[in-house]
Amino acid sequence: MLRIVGGDSHSGRASRRTLLQAAGAGLFGLTLPKLYAVEQGGKSGIVPPARAKSVIFMMLFGGPSQLETFDLKPNSPTKIRGPFGPTPCKTPGLLISDQLPRLAKISDKFCVIKTMTHTYNDHSTAGHYMQTGHPWHVAIGQGFNATPRDWPSIGSIVEYLGQHGGIPTDGRLPSYVVTPNFLGRLEEYTIQLRRPGEYAGWLGRGYDPLTTMINKRDAKDNPYFRECTDEELNFQIQGLTLPPEMTLDRLDRRRSLLAQFDDQLRQGGVSSAITALDKFQTRAWSLATSEQTRKALDIKAEPKDLRDKYGRNLFGQSTLMARRLVEAGVKYVTVHYEAVDGYSWDSHVHSDDVKKHLLPGLDNALASLLEDLNQRGLLDETLVVCLGEMGRTPAASDRWGRGHW
Repeated sequence: MLRIVGGDSHSGRASRRTLLQAAGAGLFGLTLPKLYAVEQGGKSGIVPPARAKSVIFMMLFGGPSQLETFDLKPNSPTKIRGPFGPTPCKTPGLLISDQLPRLAKISDKFCVIKTMTHTYNDHSTAGHYMQTGHPWHVAIGQGFNATPRDWPSIGSIVEYLGQHGGIPTDGRLPSYVVTPNFLGRLEEYTIQLRRPGEYAGWLGRGYDPLTTMINKRDAKDNPYFRECTDEELNFQIQGLTLPPEMTLDRLDRRRSLLAQFDDQLRQGGVSSAITALDKFQTRAWSLATSEQTRKALDIKAEPKDLRDKYGRNLFGQSTLMARRLVEAGVKYVTVHYEAVDGYSWDSHVHSDDVKKHLLPGLDNALASLLEDLNQRGLLDETLVVCLGEMGRTPAASDRWGRGHW
């Protein structure tokens, strides 16, 4: 299931919906040389330059059922059509779940792409493919974690271009951020997973995303299913949070001392490694001391009523954070809806959580994001992609769940 969302078109030559479908479907097939060719073509006047300046990539990990969300089959047998009915949409002919009423009212602001498909029904393998556009080198069932041999994510390519002058950036913010956690951090397994797909892989760790960190209260807690406090929603970037006793002067002295050690190592014949390390240290220093970064990550700066509209759960507030980051200048933001309880969107069994938490949380967060971007004049230049790594089987089980598809 893939939904690509954008702003209204002001051109009478082609509908906004047609352009979004063409642009979105093509994104996953573009190689870096093709991207450069498109960019150069826009500068030369051969093709019009793209309007999108930022991407918000919303990953509903686990594999949401298309038959309970955006591809309903109300005339099919009971085992296929599922427990929810369709609701009238602003877009004629579009049928979406009656559990998504806010999105139904603004269906002219997004389009549903039903032709996106692949052959992988494993979470890690499919997740890698959907975020990179390439198959994962690890055989299905043989691994769950990212490796240095993985293909770089689209976000990491954006980060690479940002660091090398391929896209405009002021350097005070990263080009690529993942929020609220790296995928796998909150999953309930004996070891902490780091799911593949969102990293730079063979492109190099210097192009990995800057990732925020939000903790659970305990092992059984699911912050996606409850309201979160402001104390929990600190959205600090991993490894860049200064302790209260660490002043900027003190940090500067430490940096100076580290530079002296680096100089000594260079004299010992490891200059190339130190030069590469300097690059990462400089970037980390800039981010840790940037007032722009701290302001962008302060969710409390948003009005109370707007935060309520997004939903006070972790997904709603993370989606609002994505809008803040894009508004501040970040080019690519990934928002994860993680399988904290071990399944969430991976609905092998249709539990009450689908109706009580998953669908209402998606409806509030995504609808609020589109409305918010539109009101701020950012929707035309922000590509919003909302998807799962796979779909669900057409026929339901006896327990009203669906398998991987």
